[in-house]
Amino acid sequence: MDDRGLPGKGAPLEAEFLSGGTQNEIYAIRRGDERSVLRIPPATAPADRDKGILREWRITEALDGTDVPHTPAVAVCTDPAVLGRTFYLMGYVDGWSPMGRKGWPAPFDTDTAARPGLAYQLAEGIALLSKVDWRAQGLTDLGRPDGFHERQVQRWTGFFERIKGRDLEGLDVATDWLRCHRPLDYIPGIMHGDYQFANVMFDHGAPAQLAAIVDWEMGTVGDPKLDLAWMIQSWPEDTAAPEAETASYVDLRGMPSRSQLVAHYAEVSGRQVDDLDYYLILAKWKLAIVLEQGFQRAGDDYKLQSFGPIVPELMRSAAELAETSEYR
Repeated sequence: MDDRGLPGKGAPLEAEFLSGGTQNEIYAIRRGDERSVLRIPPATAPADRDKGILREWRITEALDGTDVPHTPAVAVCTDPAVLGRTFYLMGYVDGWSPMGRKGWPAPFDTDTAARPGLAYQLAEGIALLSKVDWRAQGLTDLGRPDGFHERQVQRWTGFFERIKGRDLEGLDVATDWLRCHRPLDYIPGIMHGDYQFANVMFDHGAPAQLAAIVDWEMGTVGDPKLDLAWMIQSWPEDTAAPEAETASYVDLRGMPSRSQLVAHYAEVSGRQVDDLDYYLILAKWKLAIVLEQGFQRAGDDYKLQSFGPIVPELMRSAAELAETSEYR
């Protein structure tokens, strides 16, 4: 840090473990009044996780100077002699995450008029992300935007065959539909890849304000509208109904309807959403396959075991939409 001329020189360094798993570990770093966050693969992670860390860093750095709420890029280190792995420092965000808590924090737990702002801000985050000029930000080699949709079915059906442990009802129907359809248009852009409440932070207090989009492990240059579908694939149209409380891992009662969120995304992003069914089928189908991998290697992991009934439900939902959609 001193060699890079970062703030805090001369002050003792304090590190606090925040979270971590098989992919990354996250630490809060403090030197005097300066705070940052360190993200690094664990020592046991495969070697290619270092490339993943660099990928995350490139996206984080590219977002500096844009309208997208994000953690500021501080510095990256590829020298394994320092901490054993490639790692980077990002700015500390004083906010809160919807994950790891029971219910919404104050005032959103009781102020039902303030709660919809959380959802609108969530949709606005990826709408702003979709507008970033990824070429001008130096990300021309980040992904392979050409042929993005053509590769989706081939890639994920091959992946499913490698991890297959059971048959999934509706898989063939949804797969055949995706092979025969394409979006109305395709405008490449930066996409998060796993966009949901779990991967954002909000400022404290009301009105709701998105503080940062985080966890860019799946980030690439592809089709940003897949992020929208990923976000709303289980979002109910009627958020006043009792089932809105359990439709997701967060309570969606009092939130905007799915149609309202889609309209807000379209207004901010400037993208058409008439082909949303295509993206919803792709999102449900892909998510089912991703979660199936977790279920197949669950072992004694209760969380991964819980994917067991979720996966068939997702795949059936994709097939039902494929059979009933009027999108041509």
